[in-house]
Amino acid sequence: MTRYESAIDLDAITAIDVHVHIEIDGHGHASMPDDLTAAASKYFAADAARPDLDSVAAYYRERQMAAVVFSVDAETRLQHPPISSIDIAEGAARNNDVLIPFGSVDPHRPDALERIRRLAEDHGVRGFKFHPTIQAFDPSDERWYPLYAAMQEAGTVALFHTGQTGIGAGMPGGRGFRLALSNPMLLDGVAADFPELQIIMAHPSVPWQDEAISVATHKHNTWIDLSGWSPKYFPEQLVRAANSYLKTRVLFGSDFPLLTPDRWQRDAEAAQLFKPEVLPGIVKDNAARLLGLAG
Repeated sequence: MTRYESAIDLDAITAIDVHVHIEIDGHGHASMPDDLTAAASKYFAADAARPDLDSVAAYYRERQMAAVVFSVDAETRLQHPPISSIDIAEGAARNNDVLIPFGSVDPHRPDALERIRRLAEDHGVRGFKFHPTIQAFDPSDERWYPLYAAMQEAGTVALFHTGQTGIGAGMPGGRGFRLALSNPMLLDGVAADFPELQIIMAHPSVPWQDEAISVATHKHNTWIDLSGWSPKYFPEQLVRAANSYLKTRVLFGSDFPLLTPDRWQRDAEAAQLFKPEVLPGIVKDNAARLLGLAG
């Protein structure tokens, strides 16, 4: 077993992408059932290749970027085995010059708490990815508080999908997924009760952007990542907040492979959304501070 330790040289990289999915493992096992993968590709109008972890590392190394990598464990809801978070952590350790591992644990697992502790302590993951809509849980429910307490104690980050999702979009009944579980306001109580737990609200939180901004303005242990949407579609109030009072807690994320960092950066530059003095914090410095990479 190899425990992850970062070897990222901040001076050698130009950006940190905090939202990169590993969708296939080294044995060809996919992170989601085929029907969901096909529906997501149609929703995003992208039939991109699903590279394995070492290929993702090469992709980001070529661009002089670092990347936070993870998958989503939703086995209870999907009845589909997840990609191993241990494998992701060990793969990140092999590529620790560019990759940062987050784990994922289905909250419904009887041993979820033990898995979180083991991934943090034994394997060195720097955070955990949750997708309340796909995992079918209300993150504000206090039954999950022991999980948050363990993450707070370990000093790991909690990254929550927020807002609409392309997963299940267009399928009958959205495949039964409940969007309301990903309302960022459900994280307000979590941030209040676990003030040392750093929480990332992933994506522009359509249709709840104002709620996400409100939570981030009030709870300074919360962050917003800008993944999953081309910057040219960002809500005006999000851009305004990122350029001013939330500029130190907004993070660059792509949602690779469905949205690439190349497209994100190209569209952001074309739209000229962010002030030149703010952009370095968004693309690298804020994440370096959050992830403990900055000295």
